[in-house]
Amino acid sequence: MSLRIVITGGGTGGHLFPGIALATGMRERLDGCRVLFIGTPRQLDKQALAGYDFEQETIQCMGLKGMGWGHRLRSIMQLPAATAEAGRILKKFAPHLVFGVGGYVTGPVLLAARLRSIPVCIHEQNSVPGLANRMLSLIADRIFLSLPCRHRFPRDRTMLVGNPVRKEILAAAAPPRQAGAEKIIFILGGSQGAHRVNMLMIEAAEKLVRECPGRFRFIHQTGRADADAVRAGYHAMGAEAEVSDFFRDMAQLYARADLAVSRAGATTLAELSVMGVPALLIPYPYAADDHQRTNALHYEAGGGAIMLPEQELSGDRLAGEIVKLAENPGILQGMSVNMKKMARPDAAELIIGTCLELVAAKQGRSQAP
Repeated sequence: MSLRIVITGGGTGGHLFPGIALATGMRERLDGCRVLFIGTPRQLDKQALAGYDFEQETIQCMGLKGMGWGHRLRSIMQLPAATAEAGRILKKFAPHLVFGVGGYVTGPVLLAARLRSIPVCIHEQNSVPGLANRMLSLIADRIFLSLPCRHRFPRDRTMLVGNPVRKEILAAAAPPRQAGAEKIIFILGGSQGAHRVNMLMIEAAEKLVRECPGRFRFIHQTGRADADAVRAGYHAMGAEAEVSDFFRDMAQLYARADLAVSRAGATTLAELSVMGVPALLIPYPYAADDHQRTNALHYEAGGGAIMLPEQELSGDRLAGEIVKLAENPGILQGMSVNMKKMARPDAAELIIGTCLELVAAKQGRSQAP
């Protein structure tokens, strides 16, 4: 009998990339394992899963948090239909386990799984859990955490394991990093981009190119909205820059980077730590429960990153922070070592092992006389 696993989540690459890491790990470990992703119809979900041959389904549902009362009411009214839709998909696929990686789509899918007595697990990537995972923890068989978490999940069902990282990034992390005279700055606003980070970096890059010619090269993931403007900005100042709204081969880009300028999403931080890339972190100030700031503080406390609050930041200051690190290679190297110490490259294997134990226990109960 081949194992069938459903992974559900979406809305951002940060939710989906750990799911991809789990899916590939499951299929490598178990011959014939089938993995079905249930997500949203959003283009970003399709983009993150492009290039992988996983089975895919989508359901129509809406989030609750951070919206007006009219939106929340429509979302609640849509929940029964979304749960029924998820139930039909689960009945057809007949999974042995359903795994939620975050995002509002997980709610109806995991609820449908629980109603069908299918084991369910959730993974919370951030230091402050989202509303969906706080609610779903009440019905989850296991709750996996990436970071120490403020919320008190049930201790007997909760494991601190880290954030699963895609295998191509784990593979790229093996060779030692070689720093050169020219520093490569990797700018990341998350899979959807970050307008304020983009603009701050263009201001900073202009100062760096003018005052430190030939010392810096830029790799900049912009998100779709700002790609053309950012590309034009680098071109106008004569900077060496690779610009894209969304990079697919992240492993080779991380391997080239000397320093990241980034938002503080949990999945990006997990990938930076595995690769040992030190970072200047600019948390998104409007993230739910300010979780990006808490994420950033965790990595700053570990010595691998420096947090720069967006409200206090200018292009000049950002440029100054970059120059300060570039002129102190010992500090930069120490941050790289500390970042690597915070990595949890075995996260996927720990989660997979526990999930297989749950499936085996469920099958044992069903076969008991």
